[in-house]
Amino acid sequence: MTKKSQNITNKIAPIIALLAVVVIWYVISDREVVPAYMLPSPITVAKAFAANITVMLAQAAVTLQEAAYGLLIGIFLAFIIATLMDRFMFLRKALYPILVVTQTIPTIAIAPLLVLWMGFGMAPKITLVVITTFFPIAVGLLNGYDSVDPDAINLMRSMGASRMQIFRYVKFPTALPAFFSGLRIAGAYAVVGAVVAEWLGGFEGLGVYMTRVKKAYAFDKMFAVIIFISLISLLLMGVITLIEKSVMPWKGKAKKHSA
Repeated sequence: MTKKSQNITNKIAPIIALLAVVVIWYVISDREVVPAYMLPSPITVAKAFAANITVMLAQAAVTLQEAAYGLLIGIFLAFIIATLMDRFMFLRKALYPILVVTQTIPTIAIAPLLVLWMGFGMAPKITLVVITTFFPIAVGLLNGYDSVDPDAINLMRSMGASRMQIFRYVKFPTALPAFFSGLRIAGAYAVVGAVVAEWLGGFEGLGVYMTRVKKAYAFDKMFAVIIFISLISLLLMGVITLIEKSVMPWKGKAKKHSA
C-alpha cells in the first residue's frame, strides 16, 4: 500500500503544482497586482486560446516542419561526429572544445546572421534548429560510448569480433539511454529554436504569429501562444519517450523489477 500511495502521489504531484501556479496567477491578475493588460487572467488566456486554436494550428504546421527537419539533421550529424570522436581521440581533442564554444553563443545573436546569409525562407530556421539540437545529442552519445564496460569489449575481441560488431552489439546499445536523454532535451530545443528564428525573419510560423500579436498588444493571445508552444514541446518529448520505450523495452522491465 505504501508503494502504491507513493506512485499515486508521484503521478499527481505535477498536476497539483500546475494547479497551484494557475491559482496564484489567477489571484495576482484578479487583484490587479499586475495590470490586466500586462498579465491577463488565466480565464482570458483560455478564451483567447480557444478562439485562436485554428490559426495557431496552421502556424504550428510550419514551425513543426522546421523543427522536425532540423532535429533529424541534428541527429544525423551528431551520430556521425560523436562516433568519429569516439573512434579517433585526436578528433575528440580537436572538436570537443569547439562544440562547447558554440554553445556559449546566444541563439538570438546567430539568428539574424543566418537570415542575412540564407534569406527569409525555411533554410535559416532549420540551420538554427540543427545548431541548438546537435550539442546535447552529440554529448549524450559520447557519454554513452564512454560508459561501455571495457570487459565487455575485451570479451568481444577475444571472440574475434570486428570493430563494427563491437560497435553494433556493445557500444551502441549501451549508449542508447544517454542518446535518448540528449534527444529529449534536443526535442524541446528544436521547437524553441524554430520559434526564435521566426521572430527575426519569416512569413509563417508561431514565431511570426507571436511577433504580430505582440505588436498589437494582444497579450492574452501572446500568453496563449506561449502555452501552445509549451504543449507542443511536451508532446514532442512524450513522442520521444514512447520511441525510447519501443526501442529499449528492457529498460521498462528493469524498472518494474527494481520496484
